[in-house]
This record gives sequence, structure tokens and C-alpha cells, in this order.
Amino acid sequence: MSERTIMVFNHRHRQEAIETANKVKAILGGAGIRVVDRDSDEPIELVIVLGGDGTILEAANIAQRQQVPVVGVNLGHVGFLAEAEQENLEDLCKRVINGDYEVDRRMCIDVEVRRPSGTVESEWAANDIAVLSTDRGHPALLAFGVDGEAVSEYGADGLIVSTPTGSTAYNFSVGGPVVWPDVKALVLSPLAAHGLFTRSLVLGPSSVLEIQVLPNQVQDCEVWADGRRVLKAPPGSSIRVTKSESDMQLARLISQPFSARLVKKFDLPVEGWRRRK
Repeated sequence: MSERTIMVFNHRHRQEAIETANKVKAILGGAGIRVVDRDSDEPIELVIVLGGDGTILEAANIAQRQQVPVVGVNLGHVGFLAEAEQENLEDLCKRVINGDYEVDRRMCIDVEVRRPSGTVESEWAANDIAVLSTDRGHPALLAFGVDGEAVSEYGADGLIVSTPTGSTAYNFSVGGPVVWPDVKALVLSPLAAHGLFTRSLVLGPSSVLEIQVLPNQVQDCEVWADGRRVLKAPPGSSIRVTKSESDMQLARLISQPFSARLVKKFDLPVEGWRRRK
């Protein structure tokens, strides 16, 4: 039998995360599992992430390349993507050692930026793509179309394109809809837009969304993938967003409806539901 290898991915600068990582390494090592850190490029079967949602998204970029699951232990605030809290650490490690988990596959998105110079860059995102103005004093001048047809243009601080997974993140904070993760869709939400048609749009999974940075835009825009990786988009650039062929894989220890996770993570009031006490 080949040696099992698992990556432990923790926040680099938080002492709590470093100490928790050492505990996980000791437990896994005691079970004969080889542990590598976040800088390794060796083949792995799973990534255990210690931190908040930002750290999980950072680790997801590595997991996506190897097409392996991620399981998160929340050391942050909301921890919407995390599967366990720190007090459940030992149980999580035992479940991982025994391979006792299910894999929840989540839709992701690809983005391609074509610049007037002819250069092309691409990125991938599990949560969202944000097209933002670099000039905080002036809105970005943007137009967008779907499947080759122009839809609208306006001045805005930016546009957010989210996956169903990312619909509870940046998209949610600007008033966009929460989309259940088993729905395959792209969610387009404008950020502080000036115009009559500024509502969020929910697009089908086969839709091709194109966003143009208009030529009369003065400053460059930036295209952020999951708030961590950035591409430059100067005036005249075309930004193409589509459903990715690769999914993000989340290891799940508990099978529960998405509505239950939503209520728990956002601490929603449900006392009156069916006379619940």
C-alpha cells in the first residue's frame, strides 16, 4: 500500500493556527500518515485548512490543481466554508484518518482578460471574480453582455461575478441573492452602480458573460479572483467569465441541508418556525 500524504495548510502568521497545525501533524503522523506543508508540490489526497474562509480559499487554489478535497477547521469569524470548529479538531482528524467523509463538489468559474495590447491572462475562482476601479474618486465605466448580446452599461465601483458558493460572501454584502450550492449558476451583482438597471442577475451555467472596460475609462481596472489574485484590466480590455470545467471539492463530515448551515453560520432567528423552542 502506498504511503498516504495529506497537506496541512495554516495561516502563516497566526500563532493559534501554527499551534493547531502542530497538533494535527502529531495526530496524523501517529497514524502513519505523511504530512506536508503549504509550500509542497507533492501529490496529496486531502488538504486540511486551519483558518478562516480566506485561508480556505487560498488553499483551494492548490487543491484545485491536484483535484483533491479541502476540509476546513474554522479559526476565523464566520467560517462559512469550514466543516469544523477548533473544539472538534480531534474528531476531524480521526475521520480523516479513517477516510470517513463525503465530498461535496462546488461549481467554480474561469476568467480571461484580453487587453488592447493583445496580451491574455486567465484565473480561476471558487467564490467570486470582482472587477474593480483603481480610482476611488471615479467609477469604473463598464459594459456587459451575455452570450454575445449586449445587456447594459453603467458607471460603478465595480461588478461582482459569484458562484453559488460565493453568493454568501462579497455578493451577499452588496445585496445579491443567496443561491443554494446545488444550483449551477453565475450571479452578476453591480457594486454601487449608477443606472436604471442595476439589479443582480442570475445566469445559467452555460452562459458566457463578457465585461468590457470602456475605452473612455481613465484608470485601469483590476480583476480580483477570490480577493487574493489580481489581473490588470486597462481601458479597452475584455473580461470573459464562464463556468469552470474544474470543481472545488469540500470534504464534509456532517450531512445537513444548506438551510441549516445558513442558519447556523449567520445566526438567523428561527424561534417562531413551527413553534420551535
